[in-house]
Amino acid sequence: MTEKTESQQVTRKQRNGTVVSVSGEKSVVVRVETRRRHPMYSKVVRVHRKFHAHDESSQAKVGDKVQIEECRPYSKMKRWRVTTIEATKTVA
Repeated sequence: MTEKTESQQVTRKQRNGTVVSVSGEKSVVVRVETRRRHPMYSKVVRVHRKFHAHDESSQAKVGDKVQIEECRPYSKMKRWRVTTIEATKTVA
């Protein structure tokens, strides 16, 4: 049997989105919006999807723009974690 001495670099998926809910103590729900072209009509359609993410520092609030990345399963729903908070929502 041969062992690999090289360490393989894992590239994780990253998404940018908006926090729509702070669902738990260290949990947030992030809405990620993408644009897709309709296969038949060729119109660009906005498609959104919600991801449950782990926020270790509990700093993300509703309306913040955040970046999330794929990670190990934290719970039944959480497979993503918040890496950076890019912009905070300002209260006018």
